[in-house]
Amino acid sequence: MTAPLALGEGLDRLRTLAAGAVTLPAGASARLAQYLALLAKWNRTYNLTAIREPERMITHHVLDALAVLAHLPQRDGLRLLDVGSGGGVPGIPLAIARPGWRVVMLDSNHKKGAFVQQAVIELSLANAEAVVARVEDYAPAAPFDVVISRAFADLATFAATSARHLAPGGLLVAMKGVHPDEEIAALPAGIRVVATRALAVPGLDAQRHLIVMTEDGDATPAAVAVPDAVAR
Repeated sequence: MTAPLALGEGLDRLRTLAAGAVTLPAGASARLAQYLALLAKWNRTYNLTAIREPERMITHHVLDALAVLAHLPQRDGLRLLDVGSGGGVPGIPLAIARPGWRVVMLDSNHKKGAFVQQAVIELSLANAEAVVARVEDYAPAAPFDVVISRAFADLATFAATSARHLAPGGLLVAMKGVHPDEEIAALPAGIRVVATRALAVPGLDAQRHLIVMTEDGDATPAAVAVPDAVAR
């Protein structure tokens, strides 16, 4: 079993593994620590996550979320929707890491939505927003360049419910454990996989994969192109 990582050590190792592709703005580490403390506090009462040990929250929530950064478009103004955000993963770490993005965290659970909204306020995340709604019922003012999910549903369900929120050329991004061959084979017509990335998460002894999809026939513009990375 891998020894527990402190947050600072984990962030340093993530930067090394990503060969410099994961960069954080000034003050991000302190904000991430504040988020973890808030999550642990609320979790004692509201059961936001099954992971209760602080050191496992670092690896399974913060580092797991930030590991996707190297594989996402990197332009300011990018709009990202986190579907089934739960306790704010990956949305809050991504909003902290990329203050130039607009991040909306969507969940139908009112307790989780209340926590995320409180976290947005306490962390002063002017670029983030919590919305309590089912993804099928959500009606945003504008579509999104990236729609991402972690442990929300199988790929077919994710695509069927969430592709409607994509801007032209936008990307559906699913955070998965082992490579989901059967789920990929079951994707509906009109959705195609454009990239599969193997992720390395410091302190996590488990497989992690990122499945990047788009609507079939929808050219991916340079503004939201998938960065080069190690593919499976």
